[in-house]
Formats: sequence, structure tokens, C-alpha cells
Amino acid sequence: MSFESVYEQHFAPLFRYVHRWTGDSDAAEDVVQEAFVRYLLSGVPEHEARPWLFRVAGNLLRDDRRRRMRRRGLVVKWAWWRSEEAEEGSGAAGAVETTRVGEALDRLHERDRTMLLMREEGFSYREIAEVVGVAPGSVGTLLARALGRFKEAYERG
Repeated sequence: MSFESVYEQHFAPLFRYVHRWTGDSDAAEDVVQEAFVRYLLSGVPEHEARPWLFRVAGNLLRDDRRRRMRRRGLVVKWAWWRSEEAEEGSGAAGAVETTRVGEALDRLHERDRTMLLMREEGFSYREIAEVVGVAPGSVGTLLARALGRFKEAYERG
């Protein structure tokens, strides 16, 4: 597999994942581009590209978030849960729903948020475990708990 095929295979899912974190297409493109540049320079085997790219993108997002919070003291709001729904233009009601989902995600612990977004993107339990640093056998339980916390945060919202 060449870099081009890795890019073609992983760009869209990585972009959706990052866009869900940022709610900003331009910022998502910047992060994804940086992740691919780092991949190109890394020498990471192609069969490890997917979890590696998502881990790097997550690290870039976390670093940027910390930098912005230190600089401005603002809390990042998560604007998108399903970028596909947003692209379909679900109207004002859909925008309100998307905002509620984003606010509920914002109230979650970072690991819960990461695991739920990765599951939504179709990652295997093994890949999720590798990115968040837990045992693969614990991912199902952790996801169930994260989903429960998300539902509680959503209903409170």
C-alpha cells in the first residue's frame, strides 16, 4: 500500500472524527493534514496507519485545546456529533439537537468522549483500546459506561 492509498482509505474517516471534535471544517482539515504529514515522515507500517493517525490527530487536538484554554481561558464547545446529519441540513431543530449533543459530549471525560466518537466512526475494540490506552477486553464495558454517562449528560442538558 502506498501513501496515496493510505490517504485515500483514511482521510474521510479521520476528517469526520476531527470535525466532530472541532465543529470547524478548516480546523479539521489543518489537523488531518498535519497528521498525514507526520505519518509520511514517521515510517509507521501501513497496517498500523489507522490507529496511529487517529492517535496523532487526537494528540494534536488536545494540544491545541490546552493551548487555547491557557491563552483565553475558554472551554471548547463540541458542535458536531454526526457530521453527516449536519451536512444533510436538518434545519433549526437539527441544529438545536446537534448543539445539545455537543454540550453533552463536552461534559464527558476526554476518554469517554474519544471512545464514543471512535465507536461511531467504526473502530474495532482493539483499535479503540490502543488509542486510549486500555485493555481490549475492557472496551465494551467502558463504552457502555461512557454511553450511560453521555445519556445522563444529555438528559440534564
